[in-house]
Amino acid sequence: MVVNADGLSENQMQKIARELNNSETAFLFSPDDNSCDARIRFFTPTTEVPTCGHATIAAMHAKALEENLESCVIQTKTKIGVLPFEIIRSNDRIKIWMTQGDIEFEPPLPIDIQQQIVNHLGLSFEDLDKKCPIQIVSTGHSKVMVGISGRDTLNKLNPSMDGLKKVSEIIKCNGFFVYTLNSHDSSILSYGRMFAPAIGINEDPVTGNANGPLGAYLVKNKLVKGGGESFSFLGAQGEAIERQGVVEVLVSIQNDEPKRVKIAGEAVVIFRTTIEI
Repeated sequence: MVVNADGLSENQMQKIARELNNSETAFLFSPDDNSCDARIRFFTPTTEVPTCGHATIAAMHAKALEENLESCVIQTKTKIGVLPFEIIRSNDRIKIWMTQGDIEFEPPLPIDIQQQIVNHLGLSFEDLDKKCPIQIVSTGHSKVMVGISGRDTLNKLNPSMDGLKKVSEIIKCNGFFVYTLNSHDSSILSYGRMFAPAIGINEDPVTGNANGPLGAYLVKNKLVKGGGESFSFLGAQGEAIERQGVVEVLVSIQNDEPKRVKIAGEAVVIFRTTIEI
């Protein structure tokens, strides 16, 4: 991520994101009005996206280090509105809570589109978890939720990226989150993989904007026990490509409906560099 990005043009940000070649690169800016404490933008190697979970965690971690911040809430302007990002600092550990955008559900996809998605993922309908509808869910950046029956099948997936690109054009959604609730891990509810070739991300190691919507989706479709004011779980991702991470998800519930999603995680500094423009 890039701190102190004031003065960078959109073209320069896109070139930096392409050079770094991460799933997303975050750029932090000074506030432009009294509604926020900071602004943030996100770029994949090929395009700008409205929001991003893991890049937000990284950006707030870097901001806390650069400015020597204590625990606080940063009201941050994104492409989906001003959202509170919470920094919790305890000794040398920094944990970030990201509040995501409004929850939106689309109806289950038509059967012919489902068939295309299943085929391009290299699955059959027998691999699907029959309790889990294939539908688009968003908390600011939409994903297709595809529930399957087992972790072994998940890790063996070898999708057709060209095929998924074509479906993305049809359904106007660029991310396909394939997950299983049969994790065989008492501490982890779900394991997932996220493919978004239409925006230059064949596979994202860990995706906050997939695991967050998954939480809302599970509550909405009554796939988890309800009745309370919140639901929380840990979602793992990246196992198949040996870049595993865990996302903590918290869903606020009102009248048995998901109302707001927050995700949490921690970051580590891998390297620092200077880019001349």
